[in-house]
Amino acid sequence: MNSTSAEETMPLPTKLQQIVDDFAAAPDELRTELLLEMSDDLPPLPEGMDSSEMEQVVECQSPFFLATEVGEDETVRMWFDAPPQAPTTRGFAGILAQGLDGASREEVLGVEDDFHDKLNLASLISPLRMNGMSAILARLKRQVREAG
Repeated sequence: MNSTSAEETMPLPTKLQQIVDDFAAAPDELRTELLLEMSDDLPPLPEGMDSSEMEQVVECQSPFFLATEVGEDETVRMWFDAPPQAPTTRGFAGILAQGLDGASREEVLGVEDDFHDKLNLASLISPLRMNGMSAILARLKRQVREAG
């Protein structure tokens, strides 16, 4: 388990671990389909929220924005905005949304910075897009740290 984060890594939250297991077990062609499904399943922004209120992740090749909120009970909520023309980026956001939305602050901060390597996507998408995935998670974790 290699992490560049100051936080101590811990096992992935159950929902995120299940997604990682699904991707890791799938052949290449199915991993691509899974990523596209995650892109399609990315929840829309709540009524009244738009990307102007969110942080842009400039390392992404496509316009990508995120916002987080940590509740009094330490539960993390997250929102992502990316255009439909960016299915890879939207797919990774979908993975984070399904795997981490509603997790505790501790669980989110404990996710390994390079957990996306376990999705076995490196052979399917460019290193630039993989860097974007790292930047998304880094910004997400930074927002969670700063929220409390």
